[in-house]
Amino acid sequence: MDYETEFQMKDAGYRSSVLTNGLARTGQRALLYATGMEEEDLKKPFVAVIGSFSEMVPGHVHLRELAEYVKQGILEAGGVPRQSETIAICDGLCQGHKGMRYPLASRELIADSVEMVVEAHQFDAMVLLPGCDKIIPGMLMAAARLDIPAVIVPGGPMLPGKVGGNPLFCSSELREYPGRVEMGTATVEEMKDAEKRALPTVGSCAHLGTANSMCMLTEVLGMSLPGAGTAPAVSNERKRIAKASGRCVMELLKKRITPRKILTRAALLNGVAGAMATGSSTNLVLHLMALAHEAGVELNLEDFDRISRKVPFVCNLQPSGKYPIASLDASGGIPAVMKTIESQLHTEAMTVAGKTVGELLRKVEARPDDVLKTMEHPQKPEGGIAILRGNLAPEGAVIKQSGVKESMYYFKGKARVFPSMEEADAAISAGTIEKGTVIVIRYEGPKGGPGMREMLSTTALIMGRGMDEDCALVTDGRFSGATHGPCVGHVSPEAAAGGPIAFVRDGDEIEIDIPHRTLRLLVSQEELAKRKEGWAPLRKPRTPSLAKYAYLVGSAGNGAVMDVSNL
Repeated sequence: MDYETEFQMKDAGYRSSVLTNGLARTGQRALLYATGMEEEDLKKPFVAVIGSFSEMVPGHVHLRELAEYVKQGILEAGGVPRQSETIAICDGLCQGHKGMRYPLASRELIADSVEMVVEAHQFDAMVLLPGCDKIIPGMLMAAARLDIPAVIVPGGPMLPGKVGGNPLFCSSELREYPGRVEMGTATVEEMKDAEKRALPTVGSCAHLGTANSMCMLTEVLGMSLPGAGTAPAVSNERKRIAKASGRCVMELLKKRITPRKILTRAALLNGVAGAMATGSSTNLVLHLMALAHEAGVELNLEDFDRISRKVPFVCNLQPSGKYPIASLDASGGIPAVMKTIESQLHTEAMTVAGKTVGELLRKVEARPDDVLKTMEHPQKPEGGIAILRGNLAPEGAVIKQSGVKESMYYFKGKARVFPSMEEADAAISAGTIEKGTVIVIRYEGPKGGPGMREMLSTTALIMGRGMDEDCALVTDGRFSGATHGPCVGHVSPEAAAGGPIAFVRDGDEIEIDIPHRTLRLLVSQEELAKRKEGWAPLRKPRTPSLAKYAYLVGSAGNGAVMDVSNL
């Protein structure tokens, strides 16, 4: 008997054939039978359905249900779906305390965990179900790294709340309530009521924070199906997209279309353009650069600034505008946004739908309204994010200029320096920050934090107390997508790496000039050289996982990716 022919369960071209084919694979086949597979199943391609379900995170609570629709689509198209989960951390729950050290670090862990499961079990394709901030980029990075057919099914946005007669209330505004209470412009009772009404459904927070910025980005990049970027988490459309995504990944497998054929430089530049048009989170700078690194594509800060000057901010979305994501979905969603800026896109870029961007946009009509403006009459004439450089940030810094009042496009003030977010928050709450101050928070970068915490509690206090035209904030940490105001982040090199921000002193003058894209410390090079003498970085306490992260992580100016070149 020809034993190899007898146990030739599937085409040897499938990766999963190493589990099913051959006389020696008896143990593997037995393990697969133990999961409920039948012999006919062993002849089909195996598709990983990797979610990030969590009972702790609103953006992930519904993902197991969504995965069932994905699996239905895979089964209909002749595949065998197998579900597993990775971790999910909610940035919102981490805000304002030491827990915020972990979300950015989790991005790398998520990418690694997807790699490990898919490579260990040799899946043929995968559908990934992320929901929030770092989970989406982590899964995109894994897709680029593994380069097997893949589709992203983001969990989608929640619906807005109804607070104080406002039916468009988002949690980005809720974050300002502590400052309002401190200033007497809101009561404790009003804040308690808002807390219970602000987040009425599951899904990613309703405004254009990092989570929804990333949801929408998956669609702009071509890694999710049309509509996936904005369809509400609780909508039947989201379920239909999930099922269609299961069928879609099987089609990608047949056509051998893998993520690196989609995630080209053209697609990533489209992603930058989409971020500028929507007024997305500054975190997208980190995540797009990290994704480019995994895909082997060149992308740098100059690309962001160049596109920012050409692609205007056309979406009137919170926190920089008026509306939640559900309103953009009703106005045509990401296809309408892309149609609006089509002249600035690389329309030849391929998508998981099996069509190019240009082909998908042929049937799309953008109908301008108060949610989605035109390029000729935009919300603001430049893109949502600006890149600043200067002697305080030689490797660059970022600011969400879409959320800055025009009166603060230029600001010069005296530094008040803090080695942590908590100390800055205490000073603001105590009322000790004077007008004309540039609040400097350092040792919060990728290495120094470690983990590059978001400074949302600080920015929320500034905005809630009405200080957004009196002072500015500069940090080597980062900001939540909910942030708006004169806040400069990602200052690189960071303090822990000996960047100039480490040598700022109270009273130094700092100049922020958004139109000219500069961030300058008005101190002579000779004086800075003196301050560097005998310098040693502040070392903050760290757990083993954060110690490993701090050892390997690179500069925010390059996406805060892991440097494993010497390992």
